[in-house]
Amino acid sequence: MSSQLYQSACLAELAALKPGNVHAMADGHGMTVEQFVKSAELSAPYIGDEKLSVGQRILQAAQATWQGVGCNTNLGILLLCAPIAHAYQAAGNQFNTESLRQTLQQLSVQDAIESYQAICLMNPAGLGHVSQQDVHQTPTVTLLEAMKLASHQDRVARQYAEGYRDVLDVGVPIFKRYAQKWERPGWAVSAIFLNFLSEYLDSHILRKFGDDQARLIKQEDIQHRDAFFALDNPKTYFKTLMNWEVDLKNRGINPGTSADLTVACLFILALLGEQVK
Repeated sequence: MSSQLYQSACLAELAALKPGNVHAMADGHGMTVEQFVKSAELSAPYIGDEKLSVGQRILQAAQATWQGVGCNTNLGILLLCAPIAHAYQAAGNQFNTESLRQTLQQLSVQDAIESYQAICLMNPAGLGHVSQQDVHQTPTVTLLEAMKLASHQDRVARQYAEGYRDVLDVGVPIFKRYAQKWERPGWAVSAIFLNFLSEYLDSHILRKFGDDQARLIKQEDIQHRDAFFALDNPKTYFKTLMNWEVDLKNRGINPGTSADLTVACLFILALLGEQVK
């Protein structure tokens, strides 16, 4: 069940317009929509395998993805969704925040070792070195502790450190609000993405281009988000978003972390029984 819902969340995110990112309307950054679809299919059995630990899910899903598509299409997604799937199963196939908290608290050093291996395999853009628990070395702390150390500079890590607060308190309510307003789940997915990009500096942009560029993209997005959210019919903003999409990709900008967080929201919503596409 969780494997199918994870795959559905990945596909729902791909179907939505997300300027600068890969989606059904446009490939980008040397990657194709088909590679992302295949990545979801290849990684799903491992993310949902209840016999595996969180670290094993992340590593084995990353290995399957790399073998199948040969590029980093989903590292952030795997890091975010593996604990969610584990927590869902630990609670008897019901999602709740207490089970997610317990899953995070019970993460081990071995989970960190396997996750570090997955990160090194995928080699995300802008991956540098840090003084404590560097990803290129064998970790000596639990995965939660490692993520806490990285949380000041990485939004995926911050979800571990803060109990997925951005996903649960920001992204999930945005989807529900605009799915109800517009009665079109696909546009509500776009709303999640645009809202994350306007609320936070996207970690992928930060790593690759630095603080100034990340802040510039955030400011551009705020204008689009506000105009988009005010509409009764989001489809009327399609052309404007697609023009911005072309501009972002011409500049090499990919708000990848905002997209990863969007998938995590959709996965939780799917586990809660919401229609996400």
